[in-house]
Amino acid sequence: MTEPRGPVDSSRVPRFAGPATFARLPRLAEVGHADVAVVGVPFDSGVSYRPGARFGPTAVREASRLLRPYHPGLDISPFAVQQVADGGDVACNPFAIDEAVETIEEAVTGLSADGTRLVTIGGDHTIALPLLRSVAKKHGPVALLHFDAHLDTWDTYFGAEYTHGTPFRRAAEEGLLDTEAISHVGTRGPLYGKRDLDEDRRLGFGIVTSADVMRRGADEVVDALRQRIGDRPLYVSIDIDVLDPAHAPGTGTPEAGGLTSRELLEILRGLAGARLVGADVVEVAPAYDHAEITAVAASHVAYDLVTLMAARSCEGA
Repeated sequence: MTEPRGPVDSSRVPRFAGPATFARLPRLAEVGHADVAVVGVPFDSGVSYRPGARFGPTAVREASRLLRPYHPGLDISPFAVQQVADGGDVACNPFAIDEAVETIEEAVTGLSADGTRLVTIGGDHTIALPLLRSVAKKHGPVALLHFDAHLDTWDTYFGAEYTHGTPFRRAAEEGLLDTEAISHVGTRGPLYGKRDLDEDRRLGFGIVTSADVMRRGADEVVDALRQRIGDRPLYVSIDIDVLDPAHAPGTGTPEAGGLTSRELLEILRGLAGARLVGADVVEVAPAYDHAEITAVAASHVAYDLVTLMAARSCEGA
């Protein structure tokens, strides 16, 4: 087996120099095949409030320059046990959401055709639908952990079925989700009415609010989530606005009372050994960020997702 090619050596090339690939990893074209590819989808035409997440992939890559190759929390070097590469960006039409959704699905299906698992950086949450369509082609209906301030199971906005507030309703309707193993984590804030919760429950979602995380703690929350997902193929979708605006100001629809970055990372690390088949980190809007707070948080979240994939690989999955 060929030894994986890792990040640029920071003792030879300063972290602030050179191309801004994710974690300074090689590009996919440079290694030919990757076990895990970090892919950008700079698309934000589905937002309902503040735009700008189309610049998220670039911001997260820049903020990832300081990531290092050993993860002490999970006791693994994720870039040494699997080939991880930067898969570049999916270019899609910013003026036609339906067309963009089809383009994203086609592109990520091609990237994962040889078994590569994807950690995708958005972009707005609309992109979760084509990503789920792609993984469901291979794995069938998947378990889902959706970290977000919002439900994202609304029906339409202004008659549009594809927006950043509707992907998980469409995914449930299309049979992409194992409805016995789907949960929101970190939800909070006002809703349009109680009906929102009733419809969400009808789709099969369980809810762990941000207040639940605060009261119960990360370990108890992880235990409950793991019981729900079992060993099913799992997709993790993370809207960075699951974090409190103090930890992620650079996002399009911020809500007070969110998770800390520490809580989010600890919950993710508690998923070690889960059968993670794909993941995304979305809604980083750098125009509203300060000192890269949001982009840094998102880069660490993406790093932990890559590491979770490595941990499962080391178990022989």
